[in-house]
Amino acid sequence: MKSLLVAAAAALCLALPAVPALAQAPAAKPPVEAEAKPKRKMTPGQIAAKERQKACAGEWKKDKAAGKTAGQTWPKYWSACNKRLKAARA
Repeated sequence: MKSLLVAAAAALCLALPAVPALAQAPAAKPPVEAEAKPKRKMTPGQIAAKERQKACAGEWKKDKAAGKTAGQTWPKYWSACNKRLKAARA
C-alpha cells in the first residue's frame, strides 16, 4: 500500500510542469514620468538645517580622526554641534 502511494506521488511530481515564472523575480516596472511628482523647493529653514548638518559632519570626521570625540556618538555630537551653530547664527 505504501509503495503504491509513493509511486503515485512520484508520478504526480514528474507529471507537473516546472513553473519557471515563480523561480524568477518579476521585472521591475520603469517609472512612468507622468506619475512622478515634482520635487518641492526646500524652505529656508530646511536649507539652513542641511548646511548645519554638513558642517557638523565635517567637524565630526576631523574630530573622530584626531580622537577628540571622547567616546561621543554621532547623534550626541550632532545635537551639541547643531545647538552651537544655531546659537552662533542668532
